[in-house]
Amino acid sequence: MSATDVTVQSTARTHDVAAAPRSHPGRWIAAAALVVLCVGWVVSLWSNPNIDHATIADFLFDGRILRGVLLTVGLTACSMLLATALAVALAVMRLSANPVLRVMSWAYTWFFRGTPLLVQIVFWGYLGLLYQRISLGIPFTSVHFLSANTNTIVTPFVAGLLALGMNEAAYASEIVRAGLLSVDNGQVEAAHSLGMSPAYTLRRIIVPQAMRVIIPPMGNETISMLKNTALLQLIAVPELYTRASWISAQNLSQVELLIVASAWYLLLTSVLSVPQYYLERRYGRGAGRGLPVTPWQQARQTVARLRSRVTQVAHTDPRNPGTEADS
Repeated sequence: MSATDVTVQSTARTHDVAAAPRSHPGRWIAAAALVVLCVGWVVSLWSNPNIDHATIADFLFDGRILRGVLLTVGLTACSMLLATALAVALAVMRLSANPVLRVMSWAYTWFFRGTPLLVQIVFWGYLGLLYQRISLGIPFTSVHFLSANTNTIVTPFVAGLLALGMNEAAYASEIVRAGLLSVDNGQVEAAHSLGMSPAYTLRRIIVPQAMRVIIPPMGNETISMLKNTALLQLIAVPELYTRASWISAQNLSQVELLIVASAWYLLLTSVLSVPQYYLERRYGRGAGRGLPVTPWQQARQTVARLRSRVTQVAHTDPRNPGTEADS
């Protein structure tokens, strides 16, 4: 054996080879270019002389804007509650063995998904043009127990709530139905073999497992609902966008008030994303070997990897990049 081979074997025994990950400079170049473009666009927009920053600061926390924000949040919550209740009923009807219930559920979904939301908002807002009074009594007779003016009952807020909630129910029912169908039928058969009723099986066996499929798209629908409240300007519901439009019509600061409304919409959607993430994490238990990491845990892991990488680079022998320097 030659002296060179002995030296190589001795070096291999005393030094472990540090396997460095393959570098991808193209990815970093593309990422840097995107960051530069985004920062340049934001800076150019913010430094635009046609934008009055003082107006944005004045109206960002204006009382009228804050009242619009509260109404937007309330409309979103009430509409989603209505939509969720209707969606569960429609999904169960669609999966029922009763053909009448299946047809009624299909017809509801077909109608509300087939007509534009804007048309539905106008219909509910001007319902008083079709029915001057709303009565409660025995159908097809002249017997009425209660009767009231339609415009008194169906206010702009109620009209917007019905329009958004009933329209969303058509889409949410398909999401709920997909979640219910994702549960293996053996789970249902096992529950029935233990003597569980269909309603109890649905509540305790099927729905908890279906939530893992239902939560992500329903979170997206909630965020869409929040932004769709801006369409209620058509029937004069004083939500966020409507109030911003009223203010801009007085001071002619359309762009500044649009920025104010956009900032609040971005904040609200960001806040809604937090409970959605933790709900997905909760109902995802059992689907994998471990729970997905939280954003805080992911940030800590990223910092730890960067520190480890920096330490590895600092202890690398410049004469031999594949080995560590002798201490």
